[in-house]
Amino acid sequence: MKAVWNGATLAESNETIIVEGNHYFPPSSVNNGFFTASHTQMDCPWKGVAHYFHIKVEDKLNEDAAWSYPDPKPAAKKIKHYIAFWHGVVITR
Repeated sequence: MKAVWNGATLAESNETIIVEGNHYFPPSSVNNGFFTASHTQMDCPWKGVAHYFHIKVEDKLNEDAAWSYPDPKPAAKKIKHYIAFWHGVVITR
């Protein structure tokens, strides 16, 4: 699977984990050069607190377009530090 936005490959892996329809990419598959931490956090009752990231490719900024669970609840431990995307990031094979 590949996560692409604004012509850039943000992550690529054959080992994503699908949770609630979202592909979570392993941390080692993510191109960290496109990401900056956001102050946004969201609480999920069963996964825990999601921490968001902005994505910047060239001069384009996609705010809060990726998220991760650095300290998930036990039910979501398999996606610890994995990254998921939205806000126009296209997931393809």
